[in-house]
Amino acid sequence: MNSFQGKVVLVTGANSGIGEAAARSFQEAGANVFGIVRRQDALEAARTRHPKIHWRLADVSKSGEIKAAVEAVVREAGRLDAVINNAGAFSPASIEASTEDLVRRQFEANVYGPTFVLQAALPALKQHRGTVVNISSAAGHMPAANAAHYAATKAAVESLTRSWAMELAPHGVRVNAIAPGPTESAIFEKAGVPADAVGGLKDRFTKMVPLGRMASADEIAHWIVLIADPSVTWVTGQVLSVDGGMSLT
Repeated sequence: MNSFQGKVVLVTGANSGIGEAAARSFQEAGANVFGIVRRQDALEAARTRHPKIHWRLADVSKSGEIKAAVEAVVREAGRLDAVINNAGAFSPASIEASTEDLVRRQFEANVYGPTFVLQAALPALKQHRGTVVNISSAAGHMPAANAAHYAATKAAVESLTRSWAMELAPHGVRVNAIAPGPTESAIFEKAGVPADAVGGLKDRFTKMVPLGRMASADEIAHWIVLIADPSVTWVTGQVLSVDGGMSLT
């Protein structure tokens, strides 16, 4: 499969989980892939695992950093055809335990981040009638007790997706979102969930999924690549739930 031959794809948060699976899948589809990573140690580890992917260091929540990184990618690659807004933060907490830093960090990564990335990438995307895929979550359209602020950021991502699709349609730029359900990744550990509690949390999520299991990152990446495919020219402003039926419950 080489539907992305000659195309340039930028994936944020590409060093782990869904982002890493997506970056690898785009490369296998023939794309010239650039991965954005926030920490230098994570970048070096990702480069070791995927030496054919081009890696750049930037924090998506800092507009200056991401603007410089995206512009450098376009200069090097000569074009930009797809942006995958995957980088994000997940910090579950009750309303009583939701500190200012916890709330701010999630909105900066999950809402400000995709905004700053798209602003930086937009001139190149308009030039090549490119596409944007935002990564939402089942929590973006379902209640999420003890993760209300995370859910709110993902609801914002879905709203941004629809509004940007309308705004950018005259330029031929498509904007869609994928909303995964529970997915096997290090998201709980990164969120600071105690190691002895992760198993129980995964079991609880699994019981909410009609298909009775968590997804693999590759299963989510499959749909990211499909909706970004250059042959998909008539789909924009959509939020595709890839959640094992979770949003039906």
